[in-house]
Amino acid sequence: MNIPMVDLKGQYQTLREEIEKGLNEVLETTQFIMGPNGRALEEEVASYCGVAHAVGVASGTDALHLALRAAGLGEGDEVLTSAFTFIATAEAISYVGATPVFVDIDPQTFNISVDAVEKAITEKTRAILPVHLFGQPADLEALGELCRRHDLLLIEDCAQSFGADYGRRKSGAWGDLGCFSFFPSKNLGCYGDGGMVVTDNDESAEALRVLRNHGSRQRYHHSVIGYNSRLDEMQAVVLRAKLPHIDEYNRRRYENARRYTAKLKGSGLVVPPAEDGKGKHVYHQYTILSDRRDTIQQALADAGIASAIYYPIPLHRQEVYRETCAGLSLPVTERVAGQVLSLPMYPELTEAQIDRVCEVVLKACEG
Repeated sequence: MNIPMVDLKGQYQTLREEIEKGLNEVLETTQFIMGPNGRALEEEVASYCGVAHAVGVASGTDALHLALRAAGLGEGDEVLTSAFTFIATAEAISYVGATPVFVDIDPQTFNISVDAVEKAITEKTRAILPVHLFGQPADLEALGELCRRHDLLLIEDCAQSFGADYGRRKSGAWGDLGCFSFFPSKNLGCYGDGGMVVTDNDESAEALRVLRNHGSRQRYHHSVIGYNSRLDEMQAVVLRAKLPHIDEYNRRRYENARRYTAKLKGSGLVVPPAEDGKGKHVYHQYTILSDRRDTIQQALADAGIASAIYYPIPLHRQEVYRETCAGLSLPVTERVAGQVLSLPMYPELTEAQIDRVCEVVLKACEG
């Protein structure tokens, strides 16, 4: 039984007729950029997230970059964030000339530690950028309180958490800006690159729309140096077909996670992912901890089962940040990076597949 990390074919087959109809309409009209599907998707995502504005961009990385730029962050500013994430989170901070300041994570959720954030705030701190890692929202209420107390911006990296709830509000709706990725493997994914920023701030939304389109409000009139970062019509078609099903997709992910946990929690050598009870985990990844990580991964590979390590090298240990982070110790981040292993996770995963993965994992532990 070969089991991939994600199975995009199964989801496509269930939506094939609708997606192909929409793509054919785009081809017939030849309106490929800034068309009706993109505008409709923005309205639908804004409504789903409960915010006033959603602005489509070309990727999740661009969502972070343009959000930071729209918020006015730049040289001399510090942004507190996690080192246990994909580099795009920190890249975006560096793009605008600000400095990413990495803080440690909570040992249970792997999300940014509120206590660590509070201790790291300085006179240069302008924003906190939490990552809702693996689909579980960070402690947004506590982080929001820190932002209010210190007059900081809260910018959410929601690349892995589309549809997650925290306190009856969607991830992305808590901060000044929320940034999503629509990379194909995400909970809501397109068939290429795509991203979106959500906000209740009218000025930020207007700035985003200008920045994504070469700094232009009117054709051939450019008020600022902008970017070419527009979500194309074909990706919008795919996302519009999937969006009405996102809650069902996330429900299935959650049920799959429960089955995994029920079978793995008694092993003693594997620590299943924890839920903090403060938000709805949507399990973009199902990530275990084990000091036998490499043995388990090899056993899975031998059995034809995919797995992945997210993330093996924390950002403060990456070559690009090594000099600026010299001497920085993040003990929880460093320990977790040496033990994490993500198992196959997608809505179409079957009970038999989950049982097979668990069988191989437990056998590897016992060995």
